[in-house]
Amino acid sequence: MSAPAQPGQAAEAGGGPFDPKELIGHHINDSQTLELPFGHEIHLPTLHLFGYDWKITKYVVMMWIASVILLLVAWLATRRRTLVPRGAHNVMEAIVVFVRDELARKNIGHEGDRYVSYLLSTFVFILTCNLLGLLPYASTATGNIGVTAGLAIMAFLMIQLGGIRQHGVKGHFKNLVPHGLPFWLVPIMILVEIASMFTKPFALCIRLFANMTAGHVAILSFFSLAFILKSVLVGAFLSVPLALFISGIELLVAFLQAYIFTMLTSLFIGMSVHPQH
Repeated sequence: MSAPAQPGQAAEAGGGPFDPKELIGHHINDSQTLELPFGHEIHLPTLHLFGYDWKITKYVVMMWIASVILLLVAWLATRRRTLVPRGAHNVMEAIVVFVRDELARKNIGHEGDRYVSYLLSTFVFILTCNLLGLLPYASTATGNIGVTAGLAIMAFLMIQLGGIRQHGVKGHFKNLVPHGLPFWLVPIMILVEIASMFTKPFALCIRLFANMTAGHVAILSFFSLAFILKSVLVGAFLSVPLALFISGIELLVAFLQAYIFTMLTSLFIGMSVHPQH
């Protein structure tokens, strides 16, 4: 481990002006280093497997940590089952019931129970990643477009699987085009519906990525005001209060974005299982 100079410190040491872009980019971009207190950092390895280089980055580590936390909570919740749930068991049961009743059954219908495990996994994983990003020296994995793209691809596969499971391969793709259209309009609608198939997961990907990144950019921008204006008063009475206010909103956004991603996924699965014509 070593103690590298921070962006602001590096600018001051070199005699150059403070660069907020460097500070923001340093915190939101992926890298192979983990920052630790007192200016130390851990350099992450690169695995060489099957002729490819697999880089372990800070966002990968954050997803591993989120997975370990969820496995630990699941173990604690199921370790001792009682008639009256308590502690972690009570929390997990409330989350499961919420996802089942408010998302799966409400948006998919009677077939929604078979998708509860996927929707629950998606919700708690996104929520845990979002909350981890609020901790000092941690990173928000869902603020990386590669991570949100992976989640969106999984959603896309589940949406198609839902329609195929309910109507078969032929019936699913036949349901993409509304019945009763004029013959000349069918080719246009096929193109529109195919584009819509990919637009839905793309919107999920961009929405989660943009919202989780925007909050961190706003917080770092407010902190940068004090250095840009070189004023202690600006930092004490403007930058810090605004940054704290945005941090409080980020806590709400962490829950909200996990809910929106899961809710829209369940809604799209419901539209695939029960097409409206």
